[in-house]
Amino acid sequence: MFNANRIKSIRIESGNTQTETAKFLNVSRSSYGMWENGSEIIPIKRLIDFCELYKVRVDYILELTNNKKRTRNKFNIDIAGLRLKEFRTNFSLTQSDLANYLNTVKTVICGYEKGRYLIATPFLYSICTKYQISADYLLGRIKSSKL
Repeated sequence: MFNANRIKSIRIESGNTQTETAKFLNVSRSSYGMWENGSEIIPIKRLIDFCELYKVRVDYILELTNNKKRTRNKFNIDIAGLRLKEFRTNFSLTQSDLANYLNTVKTVICGYEKGRYLIATPFLYSICTKYQISADYLLGRIKSSKL
């Protein structure tokens, strides 16, 4: 779902240690290490923080593109909710349709769209791969939905 080697290489290229990166992300070094070795999925909030720290695309980390295309735009939960709703509407999906596809409940989709909480990393990845849409776009970090 995400490329642990990309996370590691970006950190190493920057000259930071796992401890320094973990501190910035407000997690333990061991938690960060598990993301870097691929034994755990990085939560979306921490993935966004990582990408903002190193100015890389979420799409790059999720292997949706090979283009790092550094971005300076910050994540915005309200825009992310609106973009998810826009995506769903553009593909003629109801909240129930999307919930069924993601194996969750409609209230979760509603919560994402209203900006109550962040979309789960596996859900974001599933949507982006199936519908060929940019994760950075859905998260409000770039203007184009194309990968």
